[in-house]
Formats: sequence, structure tokens, C-alpha cells
Amino acid sequence: MAGALETLCGQAYGAKQYRKLGTYTYCSVVALTFVCLPVSLLWIFEEKLLVLLGQDPSVSKQAGRYSIFLLPALFAYAVLKSLVRYLQTQGLTFAMLLSSCVALSLHIPLCWSLVYKFELGTAGAALSLGLSYWLCVMMLGIYIKCSSVCEKTRSSFTIDVFLSIREYMRFAVPSAIMACLTTTSLHYLISYGISAATSTRISNELGAGNPKAAQAAVYAGVILTVVEAVIVGVILFCCRSVLGYAYSNEKEVVDYMKEIAPLLSLSVVMDGLLAVLSGISRGSGWQHLGGYVNLAAYYLVGIPLALVLCFVLHLRGIGLWIGILTGSAVQVLLLALITSFTNWQKQAIETRERIFEQTRADNGSS
Repeated sequence: MAGALETLCGQAYGAKQYRKLGTYTYCSVVALTFVCLPVSLLWIFEEKLLVLLGQDPSVSKQAGRYSIFLLPALFAYAVLKSLVRYLQTQGLTFAMLLSSCVALSLHIPLCWSLVYKFELGTAGAALSLGLSYWLCVMMLGIYIKCSSVCEKTRSSFTIDVFLSIREYMRFAVPSAIMACLTTTSLHYLISYGISAATSTRISNELGAGNPKAAQAAVYAGVILTVVEAVIVGVILFCCRSVLGYAYSNEKEVVDYMKEIAPLLSLSVVMDGLLAVLSGISRGSGWQHLGGYVNLAAYYLVGIPLALVLCFVLHLRGIGLWIGILTGSAVQVLLLALITSFTNWQKQAIETRERIFEQTRADNGSS
């Protein structure tokens, strides 16, 4: 929702209505703070909601505890995103970079201390995130208050802040919806869901010594992903002439979307396969192989090819996309070969041996 400031503050700054930037930023902070209230209620009662949805009570308890201690981060994030957009629309990025670096350098030892030294566990991780966000808010707030470069865009908190809320919401709600309409990102959530399910089933069955069930989970995950990805890819390709209107009414954008739709369709298929094959890697415990495949596919094939197509052959954005898509295809091919040549019986035996060896080692340590 803070994306509304990119329109409101950006246009106000371009029109030299500098005081409006301060007003809109106050408006954003107020509006997003109110939005955080119902979200807070969901987080407070998250444990009970998860139990109602059938989640394991012990998992629900940990998730609920984490969410409650994450509440300070929620409100800090609302303020931080407003301040970031305020500075961003003015091109004042150095302050954001500096505050992020300072907060990160303090967040790591702070998180470690709260989690391990004070033994707060997940609650400590949540609290450290909130403290880091509030630190960023304080640093940016001081910068905005004291810096001469923000003098012309600073304004007082007046009744205009509340009068601007209606206008702000008119842009904020579509901004939130637009973030959910990023085609490949939205589709990847489906692929990731299948990937997570496949990974869970494989790891469970291998741990239980059921190689055939693990192999069945592989087949099920791949088949589901292929069918779903192909359907989505075909739909996107068939709708290529009108797809651009989901994002813009500009003819140039619509025409460009039509041009790149075939690449988008192929990306959907490759990303889906890559997601489920990565899930198989995680579930099987050979992430190291996946890491090597990833490095080889992108840094030895994808990125060099993208640079050549874009800057040498002057294919520009399409060239970049073809290069990265080729990297994804290589990664899918290599992971598929590893998966197809995996001896699941041996994998199950090795998995159980590793688990029991670790258990014996833990018992020995005890």
C-alpha cells in the first residue's frame, strides 16, 4: 500500500508541490498504522486460527508466539516503508543505504544475542527484527528532520493529513493489488507449494525407509507441475494480445508484452519444473549438488549468454531474458538427470544410516 506514495509524492515533487510530500508521508504513516491493527489481531490469535485449520498444536504455538513478538516489527515496517518512499521519490537514496548498512551490522549480533545468549529462541529473532526496523525508522526520521536537503519537503502535521487519506487510499489499494498481479511471481507460489509438498513427502518417506513411496512422490510432483505449468503457459500465450492490459493501457507496453509472451510462457514452465526439482533436491538431501548445478547453469551458461545477446547482439531486454531462461533450462536438465539416475533404495538406506548415526552421536554426547 505504501506504493501509493510513489505516485503521490513523485508527482507532487515533479510539480514542485514540495510540502505535499510531507503531508502524504504523514498520511501514509497514519493509514498504514490503522491497517496494521486488524493484521495485529490475526497475529495475536494466530495460534488458535492455525489449530482450527488443523495445524499441529506445537507448531501453532511456536508460530503464534513468533507472530506476537513480531508485532513491533509490523508497525515499524509501516512507518519505514512510508519514509523510504518519501526519500526515494526525491532521489535521496544514500541515507537509506547508510541506515540499512548500520541496521544490518547491528542486527546480526543483536539477533544472535537474543536467540542464544538470552535464550529467547524464535521470540528473540522476532524482537531483533523489530528493533532493527525501529532503528532504521529513527535514523531516517532524524535525517529527514535535520537534513537541509529535506527542508523544502518537510511539513507540519495538520488536518490536511486526514483530508488526504481518501486520495491516498485510492492509490494504495490498487498498489497492493498490483503487487499480487506480478505474473511469474504469483505463479511461482503455486509451483513452490507443489515443491514444498514434494520435498516433505520425499524426506518423510526416505526417513521412514520407503524408497518406492519417495519415488512415487517424485513422479506425482513432476506430473502435477508439468500439467499445471503447461496449462498456465498455454493460457498466457493465447492471451498474449491482451495480457499487457492487466498492467497498463499504454499501447507500447501492451505490444511489448505480446512480443515477450512466448518467453514468459516458457519461463512459467521452466520455473515450475525448477521449483519441484529443487524441492526434490531438498527432500533428498543433496542440496550440494543443486548448488553446483545452480552455479554452473547461471554463471557459466545463463549470465554470459545473456550479456552476449543483450550487449553484443543488441537484443536488449529480450536477450537478457533468453540468457536467463537458458540458464534455467540447463539447471532443469541437470537436476532432471540427477533425479532420474538416483537410486532411491540406496538413498533411503543412506538417509536412515545418517539419521541413526546422528542419533547415536547425540546420545553419546548426552
